[in-house]
Amino acid sequence: MAWTAHLTLLLMILETGHAAAEADTRALAATAPGDIIIGGMFPVHRNVEKRNNDSYAPQIQPCIRFNEKALAAVLMMINAIEVMNKSPPLTEVNVTLGYRILDSCSDVSTALRATADFMQQVDCHARSNASTCGQPIMSVIGASNSETSIAIARQLTLRMIPQISYSSTAVILSDKTRYPAFMRTVPNDEHQTAAMVRLLCNNNWNWVGIVITDGEYGRSALEHFESKASENGICVAFKSVLSDQSVNSHAITQAAKTIYNNSKARVIVSFARSNHMRNLYQELKDQALREGKTVESMKRVWLASDSWSSSSSVTGNLTLKDIGHVVGFTFKNGNSSSFNEYLSRLEAAGYQRTRNNSFLQKFYIQLNASKDSTEAELVSEALKTLKKHIDDDTVLGLEMAVSAVAYAVASVCRSTDCKTPGKVQPWEVLKALRTQEFKLGGKSYKFNINGDVNQGYNVNLWRSDGREIHCHEIVAEYDLLTNNFTHTNHSSTQQFKDLKNITSRCSNSCKPGEFKKTAEGQHTCCYECAKCSENQYSNETDMDQCLSCNTSKEWSANGSSSCTPKTTSYFSWHDGFAVVLLAFAALGIVLVLMVSALFLHQRDTPVVKAAGGPLSQVILFSLVISYISAILFVGRPNSFQCKARQVLFGISFTVCVSCILVKTLKILLAFQFNPELQEVLRRLYQPYVIVSIIVALQVVTCICWLVLGSPSEDIVSQPRILLEQCHEGSNVAFGVMLGYIAVLAFVCFVCAFKGRRLPQHYNEAKFITFSMLLYLISWLLFIPVHVTTPGVYRSAVEMVVILISNYGILSCHFFPKCYTILFKKEKNTESAFRKKLYEYSYKTSDPVSVSGCSGSEQQSSCQQVTISALSLSVPADHPLKPAVVTDCRDTTSCTSLHRGSETRHRLRRSTSM
Repeated sequence: MAWTAHLTLLLMILETGHAAAEADTRALAATAPGDIIIGGMFPVHRNVEKRNNDSYAPQIQPCIRFNEKALAAVLMMINAIEVMNKSPPLTEVNVTLGYRILDSCSDVSTALRATADFMQQVDCHARSNASTCGQPIMSVIGASNSETSIAIARQLTLRMIPQISYSSTAVILSDKTRYPAFMRTVPNDEHQTAAMVRLLCNNNWNWVGIVITDGEYGRSALEHFESKASENGICVAFKSVLSDQSVNSHAITQAAKTIYNNSKARVIVSFARSNHMRNLYQELKDQALREGKTVESMKRVWLASDSWSSSSSVTGNLTLKDIGHVVGFTFKNGNSSSFNEYLSRLEAAGYQRTRNNSFLQKFYIQLNASKDSTEAELVSEALKTLKKHIDDDTVLGLEMAVSAVAYAVASVCRSTDCKTPGKVQPWEVLKALRTQEFKLGGKSYKFNINGDVNQGYNVNLWRSDGREIHCHEIVAEYDLLTNNFTHTNHSSTQQFKDLKNITSRCSNSCKPGEFKKTAEGQHTCCYECAKCSENQYSNETDMDQCLSCNTSKEWSANGSSSCTPKTTSYFSWHDGFAVVLLAFAALGIVLVLMVSALFLHQRDTPVVKAAGGPLSQVILFSLVISYISAILFVGRPNSFQCKARQVLFGISFTVCVSCILVKTLKILLAFQFNPELQEVLRRLYQPYVIVSIIVALQVVTCICWLVLGSPSEDIVSQPRILLEQCHEGSNVAFGVMLGYIAVLAFVCFVCAFKGRRLPQHYNEAKFITFSMLLYLISWLLFIPVHVTTPGVYRSAVEMVVILISNYGILSCHFFPKCYTILFKKEKNTESAFRKKLYEYSYKTSDPVSVSGCSGSEQQSSCQQVTISALSLSVPADHPLKPAVVTDCRDTTSCTSLHRGSETRHRLRRSTSM
């Protein structure tokens, strides 16, 4: 058929042209006329052929390995330009966009030659003879990878030709001091590394490997990833740098060995190129087979950067079951419906649309070389292949770049003649690009201060259906502002969430209550777990150090995950020991009241009068107050209680001891002094005055104590409890108060000890001696016990001593007299008292003296006995004055008893008559 012959002839011509193109890459281009020309730089070939020769002359190296994915990107740009030519911004100013798209061949040197082609027309118009020049390039879209973009950006900056990349992400390109004319429609790698680190943190992965392709892109990504990872406690187990030139280099073999040797690093972060990843996977398979392992032993979780996250071809003849899981970070997706319509138009037009696109011509030639097809079959097969390489993120990036240029050109052309070549300068378009907003799909966009458009990332989880790998299924979206992921409703999202069950750690996590203990020179992620010490805690996993508890309020045991509030402790009413002591105190008060009632009822009897009469009621009242003060030692301390308990005890017991002291002095006055001295002391002996003075001194002491160093409530922080107790304020005042009572008790003890041989029946000296001795011993023991007793029972110690002191006085001073009153009533009479008095006068070594006188027998005789025995005599109405007992038998004779050895003989003679 005619068309078949025509097709054969066309193919022959194209093949001939192809041979020439191998020698000169500039022959491969896609062009279209227009008022404003946009340049394009795409890696239509994957590499250049490295020829070894001895020539030092510059040579153009032929491009090899056609890249269908890059050809699809070329067509995306052409379609975007055609769409924008029909858009209102350009139709309003009657301007159309043309294009000149060249091949970088994934080689920097080839890209620089293409860039020189772009700049040639600009330089031509810069010279004086511009009439012979073609239309200059006003903007360049590309390149795809950062290495190439960095190289051509330096050259385009010389003429400030704006450059917009749709996929170059190196951070360094955001430096406007070095690359002022560079812009991009994607975020830079600083955001991508932050997204990857966030994913690692979310899944608790802190021991990862990293693989990069050597070059500006890989080095920059590695630097920023390590920085971000270090800030978040993630360690890089190893770094493998793959050579940019050789895909079968020794570096790939070493990288595969490193991955196998670091079996704990189950997550690998890759900023490598797709061809490097393909060879790395093949090398991993080969090493596994050589070592007799299954291919599944190479399974890892691979975090793919945008450089290969959409290239499912990297797996080669391997499956995802062999590789593991691939999580890809891609740019935001666009709407590819317009591009699909464009491909359909290309299919309908056949070879007619290839006249100005040598890339597409070569693609057709390659497809026809492997099979003998008709024109329709060939075109259909070509477009079917191209549709497989449609990346929605690339569609959006290119459409945004073309839209930005269109809006900038429209802005410039409103005030400038854009029809005449050379009237519009590239820097004018650059200025408009940096300042003007542009629209696409109903949304407005604008380049930021760094020349970037930051939209975030899509997270794709590769999936296999058994026949082919799907790498475009979005399972999550990453927001740059919040640094968080938002999960989608895709069916694979749950599988993405389940990745956290995979462990990639050098050491197991330290539980709450433990902290990471690392050795010197060791990775911070390789550690041992040690328990937190006492009063320290850790409430999260993998804490670097334990936190300290607030020891004033909290405590914690070894290995605690939290602090425990200290329990408040004091001598509580519910404490068993406190209940016992309170029972004794209550019993003491009841006994004192009963004794007081008994003494009031028997107040006229000799025993009560001999015990002091009204003075005994004072003693009993002071004991009641002393028992009440003991009760104040129980319960939660407060300011009033702390002050009252010590003051009440000090004053009440001082009253008690002072009254006992008065009784003791009364005994000495009666029996231990000679008559002359006794008479002088009797005049000075004023019991109530003495008691008042003694008590007044103690009151002054307590007042000074309350004013200068008052007792107050105090909280003592102990290891596990907060002890509430009373602080005595001034320990000196506390000691003076107790010491004062002790001195009085000692004086009582000495005085009573001297009167221990007085008549037994009414003698209180021995009981006073015993009670004061008991008091002194108990309070001497109190000092060391009180100091050494910890906790709540320190108050109990003083309470016990007070109760012992009170019961000692109650038992020694009042219980014997109560016994006599209740059970020995015959001894509670005046006659019994006289009998004991006379018996004592004969037994004592210093007897009472008796002076007698007699008259006639008719006269009555009387015997008068004057006894200065206050506590041993029959009491008078006043308890503190001596009593006189008179025994008158008649009016003619009487006997007066006087103290002194001279009259003892008369007494004996008188009684013998």
